[in-house]
Amino acid sequence: MPESADDSAVPGASATGDGLARRRRRRWLTGGALGAAVLLLAAGGVGWALYARLSDNITPDEAAARELARYDEERPTALVSGAQNILLIGTDTRAGSGNEKYGRDSGTERSDTTILLHLAADRRSATAVSLPRDLMVRVPACPRTGGGQAAPSFAMFNTAFQIGGSACTIRTVEELTGIRVDHHMVVDFSGFKQLVDAVDGVRVCLREPIDDKAAKLKLPAGPVTLNGEQALGYVRARKTLGDGSDTERMDRQQRFLGALVEKVRSDDVLLNPVKLYPVLDAATSALTTTDPELASLRGLYRLVRGLRDIPTEHVQFLTAPREAYVYDSDRDQLVQPEAGELFARLRADRPVEVADTSSENGGKSPGDNAGKLPSATPTFRGSTAAAHTCE
Repeated sequence: MPESADDSAVPGASATGDGLARRRRRRWLTGGALGAAVLLLAAGGVGWALYARLSDNITPDEAAARELARYDEERPTALVSGAQNILLIGTDTRAGSGNEKYGRDSGTERSDTTILLHLAADRRSATAVSLPRDLMVRVPACPRTGGGQAAPSFAMFNTAFQIGGSACTIRTVEELTGIRVDHHMVVDFSGFKQLVDAVDGVRVCLREPIDDKAAKLKLPAGPVTLNGEQALGYVRARKTLGDGSDTERMDRQQRFLGALVEKVRSDDVLLNPVKLYPVLDAATSALTTTDPELASLRGLYRLVRGLRDIPTEHVQFLTAPREAYVYDSDRDQLVQPEAGELFARLRADRPVEVADTSSENGGKSPGDNAGKLPSATPTFRGSTAAAHTCE
């Protein structure tokens, strides 16, 4: 999901070089749909044609795959067979159809939203960890997307994508967390809107009315169903909503994703072919690129076939424990040892407990007090998909 509505941005630095064909998005929330799709679409000649079209929507990120293979010996080792870690990257590109109206194109592209999604080996839980774009991190030496080599640097996290696209972002995340990234997906503004519209909008609960001119968003308080354009404004808006922080914006994005998960799971989308195909078409088209292993409907199905059994309350969202960077309050740094403990548990596929502290549910925003809650067992501030339903 893209950046704040008043930020200028830029395109073209995806690790693929051409990085602009819309492709597929959140498989963990369309897992059951993909599984059903393979069965439904394989039923006959027309079905196979539709299956082929959906697969053709997805562009493999071959350049990133080659780059990661070059550095394979330096990458973390996967510790638990069957567990999966997927990096979801939302870019701020203004290139591509429909994206130009969100700001000027200055020739580069940054990752605006990055979520590390951990799927437990037993497929009984999923944990989505937002990585702040302003987090100060070590970015390894990476080949530049436009040619040449960038030296290692200590910089904001989102510059890794600007320098070397998805491969550089993945290597930065792996150095930061010690977690091996198995798969990745990249999505832009247009793809995000497509997916929301395909499910006929997503219902969210607003504690206060919203009137954000920069995001072109005016909404009443209470339950509201957002269409694609409104949803994009909701997740991008920053300075006029909440406390204006990027952490609050990440919390809002997590609330929206929780509501989207619940919409897909609770609606009759998964069992209704008429509704299912448009959702699958939008989901696969939403991706700019994905790693080659997932660049087909069959590949996606292999990843997500067991995810429909994950209880909604076991789909968890949190932000990596962070605080203001000691040398610049406008930047972030990880809170230790809490962040290290979170990453260690995910790396070992151990349970992560999340206590709901979202402001939409009357609690404190995760940005108000990042890190663990006092507990005999590690409990991190965040929320579950079930907590984001409108009652």
